[in-house]
Amino acid sequence: MKIFDVCIVGSGAGAGPVAYTLSKAGYKVLILEKGKWHKDFYKDEMACCIHETFTPNLKQQQHVIETRKGDGWKVRKTSESGWNLWNGNLVGGSSNFMSGFFHRLKPIDFKLKSTFGEIEGANIVDWPISYDELEPYYDKVEKTVGISGKIIKHKHQEPRSSKDFPYPPTIEHPLAAKIDQACEQLDMTAVPMPRAILSQSALGRNGCSYNGYCGAFGCATGAKGSSRAALLDKAVATGNCEIRPESQVTKIVSNNAGKITGLEYYNNDDEKQFVSGKIYVIACQAVETSRLLLNSNGEKFKQGLANNNGLVGKNLLFAGGGAASGRINYADFKQETTLRDNGPFINRSIYDFYVIDDPEFADKPMKGGTIDFVHAHPNPIARATRQIRGENGILWGKTLKRRMENYFQNGRYIKVEAFCDWLPNDDSFVTIEPEVKDKWGKPVAKVRFGFHFHNLRVGYYLAEKSAQVLKKLGATDVIHFASGAPPVNLQAGGCRFGNDPKTSVLDKNCQAHEVENLYITDASFMPNAGSAPFTWTIYANAFRVADKIVEKLKG
Repeated sequence: MKIFDVCIVGSGAGAGPVAYTLSKAGYKVLILEKGKWHKDFYKDEMACCIHETFTPNLKQQQHVIETRKGDGWKVRKTSESGWNLWNGNLVGGSSNFMSGFFHRLKPIDFKLKSTFGEIEGANIVDWPISYDELEPYYDKVEKTVGISGKIIKHKHQEPRSSKDFPYPPTIEHPLAAKIDQACEQLDMTAVPMPRAILSQSALGRNGCSYNGYCGAFGCATGAKGSSRAALLDKAVATGNCEIRPESQVTKIVSNNAGKITGLEYYNNDDEKQFVSGKIYVIACQAVETSRLLLNSNGEKFKQGLANNNGLVGKNLLFAGGGAASGRINYADFKQETTLRDNGPFINRSIYDFYVIDDPEFADKPMKGGTIDFVHAHPNPIARATRQIRGENGILWGKTLKRRMENYFQNGRYIKVEAFCDWLPNDDSFVTIEPEVKDKWGKPVAKVRFGFHFHNLRVGYYLAEKSAQVLKKLGATDVIHFASGAPPVNLQAGGCRFGNDPKTSVLDKNCQAHEVENLYITDASFMPNAGSAPFTWTIYANAFRVADKIVEKLKG
């Protein structure tokens, strides 16, 4: 039986940098990915967003969720609830479908507790590494994955080792300039949003085609910096990396000494297989990573691999925040023709409130977040469906036709996504549900969606600030709100890292305290997820850990 240097479970943002680095260094790498290997992508709303083209059938593979109901919790299977925690099961993972909003965490994100103090009911801790330790890897992602943008100085600008991004910003929609003007009038600073999308051909990939269908869709040109396009294709090209798609890992096998000896998995013919390596890297998104560990009992690990302290699955994180939207009526603006263009990005963010220093909000400065302005998603089926309901019930006939005509032809919506920390708490976690099993007979993950009320306070504050901008630039029908519902495409935590084995699952290098040949490189390691989408941080940390694995293999 062939023994690999490194076996990786999953192929998304946490796996790509490890496979890329190790294979380039000459080590033999195996990736086991439960999904298919899609070589080409196309823009089909039915495939991407309605049918289960890139995710499993929920009757065969699902989750159990717990949501608040009064003073208790309502328990439902995802096959019955409308929820779906799968975000893309295919080579490259959900990074294939990201919108590519890329923000670094700020130095204060690494020391939330020491900077802002404790919040009752929240399990806040400082990171065991500093921003300075991760900064070179943020920089590496810019150049290796390819990030387009432009540095505009602002009061919360993090230190950088490069003066600017390696690629210029993606082409901007005329609304970007209007947002700039509105922010200036409100004494705010709008900055170009960094995107993991190549604005020009580079790195052996084509530049963006600006077709308007980006988030939730795979990229046909390779411009989007997915794990597959930016890293795995190059890893495979070395001849040192093998990817086995449609390979569902069901158990991590360990010996009596607590060392991993191999992985049990089922291939695409549902035949049970076994593979061994020297080092094992788990990177299958936070919920499924915790589930795999909890389902991997052994002689030394009665309650799950690396879980003798009972912390695997605890402090699960999503992205907290708020949202806003407003309609731009073309007749109100002189640039009607160019405003209709769906291709270019709005590409604007506000960092002014990354720390909220507002006496009306709190008696001391508090951690805030990031505001991103984007187009409302262009999917026509989803947009049309929302026009069916009127004030007095269902619309049909001419009334519905005229409403849809006005909606699609006479204006467009700007959407705001405001990100703040989802505070870790005792009611946000992953366990397993023995009574519900997947098609391979393994207990599924049971996920509790408990949020801290502080998320709503900060999220609403950010949403209200973004609504001010929308109104200032002339939008109508402006609404803003905050929600405790988790955006399940952004998962983190569950295996937080730290220096103390009693309070963390992983050490500072994301190696399990209790298992010498186990590393976890998806977002599971994060004690807090920051106030922005965290794919850039996953990439950067995975590159950092990959260097540590190289050192270990050399030793």
